[in-house]
Amino acid sequence: MEKSTITLTRRIQLLIDLPANEQKEMWEKLYRYQNRCFRAANLIASHLYVQEMIKDFFYLTEEIQYKLADASKDEMGIFTRSKTNTTARLVSDRFKGEIPTDILGSLNNTIQSTFSKNKADYWLGLKSLRNFKKDIPIPLPVKCISKMKYDPEKKAFCFNMFAIPVKTYLGKDFSDKRLIMERLLREEIKLCTSQIQLKAGKIYWLAVFEFEKEEHLLKPEIIAEASLSLEHPIVAQANKLRINIGSKEEFLYRRLAIQASQKRIQAGVAYARSGNGAKRKQKALYKTENLESRYVSHRLHLYSRKLIDFCIQQQAGILILKNQEDKIGIAKEQEFVLRNWSYYELQTKIKYKAEKAGIELIIG
Repeated sequence: MEKSTITLTRRIQLLIDLPANEQKEMWEKLYRYQNRCFRAANLIASHLYVQEMIKDFFYLTEEIQYKLADASKDEMGIFTRSKTNTTARLVSDRFKGEIPTDILGSLNNTIQSTFSKNKADYWLGLKSLRNFKKDIPIPLPVKCISKMKYDPEKKAFCFNMFAIPVKTYLGKDFSDKRLIMERLLREEIKLCTSQIQLKAGKIYWLAVFEFEKEEHLLKPEIIAEASLSLEHPIVAQANKLRINIGSKEEFLYRRLAIQASQKRIQAGVAYARSGNGAKRKQKALYKTENLESRYVSHRLHLYSRKLIDFCIQQQAGILILKNQEDKIGIAKEQEFVLRNWSYYELQTKIKYKAEKAGIELIIG
């Protein structure tokens, strides 16, 4: 049976809601949690790998049992507890008192799930065991969030996470983050286990929301077809109606203009006035940092949104992306196309928007 709900992740910046002289202790706590998550994640992955590969240790005696089960429930089992609880207890004992056990439990469940999906590839030697880095996100279980509210004076959504008071910073917010937060407070949608990312001295909340799929009067017998091309990012057709979404001049030429602008800035850095070393000379370069990727992400969101709106307007219950394998193959052969056209990213955005609207997507 098809699920009636969908989960979406939104990246929201958080600020510690305390006076500046009281924030140091909170930052130390967050960085300590991140370090323990980094160490615990690698420990969990290593132990899971050894557990699965123990049958390949041919140099053990024949009397060694290697069924990964609780010995009290299975006579061939080698564990004193359940398989999931082995790594949970390992990291809990190792880092007890240094980090909340709720974080470790969530981390353990996530890594166990990911490992189970990939263990067949590990067994065949198609993948190497994942190595977690020091900037690993910190799991944020729902039970670690409390006192969520909107503060009109601060014009921000405020709550406590790990007993640390924080508030959201949405900026101009041209997306739907504010609307989602308002719906969360009205309990119209559900908050799931999320993550906290520490990056460049900032805190980002990778919030995961679960809500009901949109209900539209869609007819499964009506099929919309769409293809991605160089002349137009999307060409769509349904009910004998054909539309072009976006154009080469709008998307590709603007992207090339941004690239050329950044090259000119890079070339001019050597002649810029100094004063505070590299930071002052590269000031213009910092202003254009990620400008291209932000522009591309915005345009692709817009194109995919227009495509789904067109399908809803035509009541199409099925959307077919035609000749995608051929287009991707051509893009791989032509470096210019692969670098500038973002086929895969556009396809990904179409996929999740179609799922949200209840439209079945078929990629041909």
